[in-house]
Amino acid sequence: MLQNLSTADISVCANCGKEGNSDEIKNICNKCKKVKYCNAVCKKKHRSKHKKECEGHIRLAAEHAAKLHDIELFKQPSPPEDDCPICFLLIPKLGTGSSYYACCGKRVCNGCAHAPVYDNQGNVVAEKICPFCRTPVPKSEEEMIERYEKRMEAIDVIAIYAMGCYYREGLHGYPQDVGKGLELLHRAAELGYPLAYSCIGNMYEIGRGVEVDKKKARHYYELAAIGGCEKARYNLGSNEKSSSSMGRALKHYMIAVRSGQNNSLSAIKRLYSNGHASKDDYMEAIQAYQKYLGEIKSPQRDKAAAAHVRYRYY
Repeated sequence: MLQNLSTADISVCANCGKEGNSDEIKNICNKCKKVKYCNAVCKKKHRSKHKKECEGHIRLAAEHAAKLHDIELFKQPSPPEDDCPICFLLIPKLGTGSSYYACCGKRVCNGCAHAPVYDNQGNVVAEKICPFCRTPVPKSEEEMIERYEKRMEAIDVIAIYAMGCYYREGLHGYPQDVGKGLELLHRAAELGYPLAYSCIGNMYEIGRGVEVDKKKARHYYELAAIGGCEKARYNLGSNEKSSSSMGRALKHYMIAVRSGQNNSLSAIKRLYSNGHASKDDYMEAIQAYQKYLGEIKSPQRDKAAAAHVRYRYY
């Protein structure tokens, strides 16, 4: 009966030793999915003998999955292609370092946002306009919301994220609707805006409109960090530090500081002061952060930061 089957096609019942094809030996252990039986009776008889082996299979599978997850989690994200569309320098990570314009859907660094805008004759334009497309800024909240809604129709992830926040908090005339807010935040995240995952993680961590769920918070922080959100990466580092997992905390902080997360540099300094990071680790963090500052600084941005204190970008 089995003469025409290759060795790979033959299955063996773990209890009685009967051989057969996959249609005959098809009853599988529900837990480890590794052992097969010819019927439910054999499966039940073998349960006590298989228990220890089954637990070993499950443990090994969990350890393997955890290793693969950590490889993905601690991978340095690819450098974001997020340059200012006017000066073509990397947009600062700090939220106060850039402005979003719903007229054209562009994020512009605040060095360019606060620089004078000239008309075709070289005269400074007195009216407040978008520095990229030169559309006048909204004159009312209603006009601003109308622009955001149009950007949502164009699948603009920043607009979708912003509207999710508006619904979550009940801002700009929208009724507070946490469910609708979460729906929009999830949509923005799934379309490639990792900050939205970080926002969802924060909601579950502190119970902001939802039940506190630390496991869910960690899950969404990890999705955000893998996507390149340095804010979520810092939060993961802080959570690991609170759990006394200093090595994992340091890994998170080092990745975040390379992406310009200034709080992570302070966190690494504290780890160094408390003996949980080496001097080399701290020096590497300082050099990485200085490199980041070199990539985002410009005379125009320095001038804007000096004139508008709240627009710090470092």
